[in-house]
Amino acid sequence: MPPWTVASETGRLADVLVCAPDHYRWIPTNAIARRTLAAGGQPDLQGLQAQHRELVAALEQASVRVHHLPPQPHLPYMAYTRDSVVVTHRGPVLCQLERPQRRGEYAHLLDWHEAQGSRFWRKSSAGTLEGGDVHILRPGLAVIGASGGRTDLDGAGQLAGWLREEGWEVRIEEFDEHFLHLDVLFCLAAPGLAVACLDVLEEGFTTWLAGHGIRCLPVPYREAMRLGCNILSLGGGRVISAAESRGLNAALRAEGLTVLDPALGLFTAGGGGPHCLTCPLARDA
Repeated sequence: MPPWTVASETGRLADVLVCAPDHYRWIPTNAIARRTLAAGGQPDLQGLQAQHRELVAALEQASVRVHHLPPQPHLPYMAYTRDSVVVTHRGPVLCQLERPQRRGEYAHLLDWHEAQGSRFWRKSSAGTLEGGDVHILRPGLAVIGASGGRTDLDGAGQLAGWLREEGWEVRIEEFDEHFLHLDVLFCLAAPGLAVACLDVLEEGFTTWLAGHGIRCLPVPYREAMRLGCNILSLGGGRVISAAESRGLNAALRAEGLTVLDPALGLFTAGGGGPHCLTCPLARDA
């Protein structure tokens, strides 16, 4: 099966890595989870597992090969497979996670990829870099978020440098670490179409996107903080978006997209949606 490559966020998704939430819990490491915990919320394990199975069923319905990373009891956020490894046009890049509660994930990703015969193209070693901040817009064009929290300028700059050596144009987009990852504020839905929290993102970013032929469907701040922007393009005019994002899902359908909408409220309350819960391993060109 390997080598795995991804050259576009909107290419037809062929293979994806997920991790069951058997040990998932909300921990106060981001603004969204802190708000949920402050309101007295606690996740239900059976509910989490049911929602995750619904996500996997949606992926399989879209003919995606789903690979499973074994969950580890001491790493509750392993379910968010997006962050530890980013697969590029040259293969996987091992990221450098910022939060102490997540740093141990790297060892299990190294073991899993080795067992699959998958070689890493690069390993992040400067600053911090997390996959939720990396968006491969199309071949030769990428944006990397840098909040100074989960991904800092050193980590973003190192990955940007590797891509620029390949002839890519890469924009590093700075934003407030209150928003965790760039995929809380922005995700591609289809070629030339993104969803974005225009209340927060700098006008210079959206102007840059427009200059590259990418327009944005607006998502209000309140909905963005419920992970409304956090969607997964499946390619072929299809997208996965949480069932709770009713307004956005209607707007996506109005654009002619097929929306698969598993219920994911127990994950979005902890700071992650379908984009966070999936690590694309291979997409068709």
